[in-house]
Amino acid sequence: MRVVDKEELRAALSMSAAIDALDDAFGGDGPSLTTPMRTTLATPAGTLLSMPAAGEAGVGVKLVTLSEFNPQRGLPFTQAVYVLFDATTQAPEAVIDGTELTAIRTAAVSGLATRRLANPEASRLAVFGAGVEAMHAVRPLTEVVVVGRDRTRADALVAFAKRLGVDARTGAPADVANADLVCTCTTSAVSVFDGHDLADGTHVNAIGAFLADQRELDTQTMRRAKIVVETREVALREAGDVLIAIEEGAIDADRLVDLAEVARGRAVRTAPSDVTVFVSVGSAFEDLVVARAALRAIA
Repeated sequence: MRVVDKEELRAALSMSAAIDALDDAFGGDGPSLTTPMRTTLATPAGTLLSMPAAGEAGVGVKLVTLSEFNPQRGLPFTQAVYVLFDATTQAPEAVIDGTELTAIRTAAVSGLATRRLANPEASRLAVFGAGVEAMHAVRPLTEVVVVGRDRTRADALVAFAKRLGVDARTGAPADVANADLVCTCTTSAVSVFDGHDLADGTHVNAIGAFLADQRELDTQTMRRAKIVVETREVALREAGDVLIAIEEGAIDADRLVDLAEVARGRAVRTAPSDVTVFVSVGSAFEDLVVARAALRAIA
């Protein structure tokens, strides 16, 4: 059984390869029926999440711990490990750094959504938290504005964008007005920008909130948008961006489109002026696909 750490995983699997793997998977059978909802266990030190999945890529499970007081100890709030088993024999094949796998998977699924939903010429990105690498993989970025309260992290992301050859700077939430791509990947429980500021034609990836009472996008953004989710079932249980907007009467559940439908060719954007939104809460199906792609790349 192979142990794959963060450095080996990142070196083996490019962002483009991860996006392609998810594109093929969503365009094929889509999220498997053997992908149950994540389970949550309260522990003395925080929370344990379990995210199992099974399909052609194999059998796998991600175990994630959330430890509220770890940051005060200089340790990560979130820690994870992924175990991948063979599809036929169910023999364990690999133990993979789950935190890095999650980072790659989260970025890659937003890259897939952007590939399928954003205007072809979209090139100006406003990013809250993270998202530069995946956007750079699917659109010819010319400008990046990083919005964040942590100046050190924001400056590091600006430096990363500049290494990719993109004009980059820090900015403010209102900078979404000059963007045609927006990524939100934050721990905020409330909306991070004003939907009235969004320009027509913008595509938004909201990938930070994963609880029913949390949101990164305000009601105006959701009201204006054509909305794609990983699956309706998961979104209607866990996606606060969706659930809060429904509760407020801004949208109806029947407006939601599954990402698998989009990957198979369904047209969501029908005019350049359409605002599109992809809401992601994460899926064990995606973890399994990316874990298998990584192991193939390593082999």
